[in-house]
Amino acid sequence: MDPARTKILACATVIEEMLPLMPPGLSYEVFDFGLHLNPGELKTTLQQALDANCGQVDTILLGYGLCSMAVVGLKSNGCTLVLPRVDDCIAIFLGSREAYSEQARKAPGTYYLTKGWIEVGDSPFDEYERMAQQYGAARAERIMQVMLKNYTRLVYIDTGQPDNHGYVEYARKTADRFGLNFEEVRGSNALIVKMLTGDWDEQFLVIPPGRTIEYMDFKNCAQTPAAPSIPDNGLAIQPDLSQTGQE
Repeated sequence: MDPARTKILACATVIEEMLPLMPPGLSYEVFDFGLHLNPGELKTTLQQALDANCGQVDTILLGYGLCSMAVVGLKSNGCTLVLPRVDDCIAIFLGSREAYSEQARKAPGTYYLTKGWIEVGDSPFDEYERMAQQYGAARAERIMQVMLKNYTRLVYIDTGQPDNHGYVEYARKTADRFGLNFEEVRGSNALIVKMLTGDWDEQFLVIPPGRTIEYMDFKNCAQTPAAPSIPDNGLAIQPDLSQTGQE
């Protein structure tokens, strides 16, 4: 991999983990985390970025996983496309699909936070605050009870970022506020290191120029399948307000 002929397209939460490890000369483009709320819009945005950059570089590294099918259908016109063979960025922060599966088996109803997620405002507390402004505190409380009914645990993934203490305490207080068991888990940068050094083994998709990413690309591998989880930490979906008694 030639850094001068390679570019990264990554989510804002993932690029934070990449920056300390990035080799000199490697360029990157960052996309807003909020695009995950609309996978169709995320797909369109990424395809436009691919079309704009493939004529200028030989390789594009995608800092995304399957991400609610947002990458399915992307086509790398004119360059090689590389991305982790994972369902979402939780596995990236934990270091592998196997590590994610292990956590999911331990407690399937787990909400995950990292420093990056907290900074972009993706936590149960942030969601509650947004809904309280929109619906009022009492209704927001009932909605949160519905949205979090399948969760029993909140995990803070320590990705090794400096000045971590305040984020850990924020996650702990969020867990306490919503009646979730709190746990801090050590993450791993193994996938990110491999991605940035060109060590693209079976944990990665390497899509040649002109080929479209397919759903089965993520499933046709000899690795342990990722355990079932609630997509995108679950709170990106719209709640069924009829279950709260407040239409």
